[in-house]
Amino acid sequence: MHLITAKTRLSPNVTRLDVQAPRIAEIRRAGQFVIVRRGEGAERIPLTIADSDPAAGTITLVIQAVGKSTRDLVALEPGEAIRDIAGPLGHPTELITAGRALCIGGGVGTAVVHPIAQALARAGVNVTSIVGGRSREWVILEAELRRCGDVVVCTDDGSYGRKGFVTEAATDYLKSGRCDIVYAVGPVPMMRAVANLTRPLGVRTIVSLNPLMVDGTGMCGGCRVSVDGKALFACVDGPEFDGHRVDFDLLAERQTTYREFEQAAAARPDHDCRIGLGQR
Repeated sequence: MHLITAKTRLSPNVTRLDVQAPRIAEIRRAGQFVIVRRGEGAERIPLTIADSDPAAGTITLVIQAVGKSTRDLVALEPGEAIRDIAGPLGHPTELITAGRALCIGGGVGTAVVHPIAQALARAGVNVTSIVGGRSREWVILEAELRRCGDVVVCTDDGSYGRKGFVTEAATDYLKSGRCDIVYAVGPVPMMRAVANLTRPLGVRTIVSLNPLMVDGTGMCGGCRVSVDGKALFACVDGPEFDGHRVDFDLLAERQTTYREFEQAAAARPDHDCRIGLGQR
C-alpha cells in the first residue's frame, strides 16, 4: 500500500498526488513511469513520475481525470492509499549535457516535460519551456518549470500569456537562434505538428508516446507503435522516440480503440472497466 501524503488540484480536471514509494523515488530517472492500481481488481493505469523527493520517500503523480478509473483515483484523499505502484518502467530520457533545449508541453503533457526540464537544467543545459492550455486555469506546473529556465505560456483564448498554439511560439523560438534538441509531449496532433515543424530544420525532436498500455512489460502488445516502419512497444522500447520517425496516424487510430468501452464505464458507476487506457 502506498500512502497519499498530499493532494493538489492543478487545473479543473488535473490533480497532483504525492505518494509514498521510497524505492521508486530513489532510483527513478526523467522519462520513466509507473503502473498504478487503485485497489484490488482495478484498472492498471500508466502515469509519468512527474517529480520525486528521495529524502521524503515520495513520488509525484499528475493525473488527468478523463474516465471512470482516473476519476476514482483522484477521488482519494491524503491519508488514503493506492494499493499497487510498479516501477520505474521505461527507458530514461536521453539527455543532452550542454547547449540549448526546447521543452514543449501541451495540457497534461506538461507533467511529462517537467522532469525532463529538471534533469536538463541540473546538467547545465540552457532550457526554455513552452507550455499551453485552453485558458489560464488549464495551464499547469508553470512555477516549477520557471525554476529550470525561461517559460513561454500559450493559451487558446489569450486569457494568459501568449494567445495561440505552442507550435506558433516554438516557430518563433526556432527562428531566433540555435536549438540543439526539442522535447515535445502532449496530444498526438500537437506532437505531430512539432515534428513537422522541426523536420525541415534538422532539429532532433524527442516525443513521449502514450498509447493504450496494460502490463507495462511488453507482454500484452497493447502499446504497440510504429517507428521508422518497425513495430515497437512504448512500455519497454520507449516511451520516448524520435518524433521524425513515429507513425502518428497509426498512434491516433489505436488510441480510439476502446473509446466506447470507456464511455460505457463512465456512464455506469457500478461497471468496472479494466481496459488499459493510459494517459501517461
